[in-house]
Amino acid sequence: MESEGSRDERGRQTFPDRDTAGCAKAVKPPGNSQRAEPSPALSEEVPKATEETGVWERVFQRDNLLHALERVERNGGSPGIDGMTVVELRPYLKQHWMEIRVALDAGTYRPKPVLRCEIPKPGGGVRLLGIPTVTDRLIQQALAQVLVPLFEPGFSDSSYGFRPGRRAHDAVRRAQTYINEGYGWVVDIDLEKFFDRVNHDKLMARVARVVKDRRVLKLIRRYLESGVMVNGVKVEVREGTPQGGPISPLLANIMLDDLDQELEKRGHRFVRYADDCNIYVKSQRAGERLLASIGRFLEQKLRLKVNAKKSGVDRPSKRKFLSFSFYWRQGRALIRVAGEARDRCLERLGQLTRRSRSGPEVEVIRAINEYTTGWVGYFRLSDTDWVFQELDRWLRRRLRQMLWKRWKRGRTRYRKLVELGVPSGLAALGAGGSSPWRMAATPVVNMALSNVYWEREGLVSITERYRQLRESLRTAGCNKARPVV
Repeated sequence: MESEGSRDERGRQTFPDRDTAGCAKAVKPPGNSQRAEPSPALSEEVPKATEETGVWERVFQRDNLLHALERVERNGGSPGIDGMTVVELRPYLKQHWMEIRVALDAGTYRPKPVLRCEIPKPGGGVRLLGIPTVTDRLIQQALAQVLVPLFEPGFSDSSYGFRPGRRAHDAVRRAQTYINEGYGWVVDIDLEKFFDRVNHDKLMARVARVVKDRRVLKLIRRYLESGVMVNGVKVEVREGTPQGGPISPLLANIMLDDLDQELEKRGHRFVRYADDCNIYVKSQRAGERLLASIGRFLEQKLRLKVNAKKSGVDRPSKRKFLSFSFYWRQGRALIRVAGEARDRCLERLGQLTRRSRSGPEVEVIRAINEYTTGWVGYFRLSDTDWVFQELDRWLRRRLRQMLWKRWKRGRTRYRKLVELGVPSGLAALGAGGSSPWRMAATPVVNMALSNVYWEREGLVSITERYRQLRESLRTAGCNKARPVV
């Protein structure tokens, strides 16, 4: 039995100031971006615990908590329902951690409801996110750091989503390998509202296969049942694991591990990234049979439903996977940017360069560079150089249109064109016209606002950035433009 004194001592754990902990990282601003990096849950070494230490004790060890705190501070993000920011978390913990820890040990700690946030989906509809309070994010992160190593060894090698040392690019390359091995049909499975429909009892039964500590199981269930705050009203939750908390990706992988094991038992080639699963087969008929049988398995075993409208059997070149798709050249499958992803990029760049946009030109270029750097960083895996060249040409024309429109009057346009080096005789040709988009393509405006001009203004070339990243992939021994064998 643990003495009251030792329990009190454990409750007195405090969090040092930022300088003492050596963590002076800037808080990352809120927002979502595509990324191909490994899951952050274990991207850095987590303090190890002895075999004799229980899971609960390991979760709330001082070193593990400090590591979790640094992760939460580094990740930043929006406040939960209490309005507390990550900047305010450390001072708050220094004042209140003892009472939080006592409540945790006594089993009386109640997580606060998550804040409902809606994000538009690329294909229509919205994705529902649940933003926990920063205090609950800390506890969830501490849980994830201890639980991930317990579950990782049992996960499938074909599962890539939110796992340490694995990334979206690895999943796409694995899919490419299967296609080039002759599995030319894909069974694309889309789970209908997966994160909103996870059965709590089914999930907790799978967590309990590995975690025997009842205190940990009770705390996880309380997070699942903490509820959602919508427009100031708490809504009870009977199923689902809200996206947005540090522990949600792990719980999703635990729930879908049964699907992975079933597919492996049947000997199928598949790639799963969170709830996005592609299975590769050699014929359309085999794919249709598999789609039907896996649909029954998911409904009967996991109480999950396949979205019939979005799922299907087709050639990989006609489907998308993690915003990539494939095309054929000389009998080999190569990787390309999916059409929908390219269209979303054009839409975003169109918003950043709309003709009516106000603000200094330098601010417009800064916003464009910030977006395109992340976009190209993710899609550097694509083998289609021409896509990036087309985006560059289209973007520069949009910028020329924006500036020409800003000049407004013919006299102003004439003066600006001459200042930019256009001969006076030609400048008159570029000063007229009623269509900014058409004028942006004329030789005169191109001469004034040339590629050299935009480079001088600080615009980062999409094509050049892509080629630099591709060269770094090749230098690192990765696949540049040759198919996977």
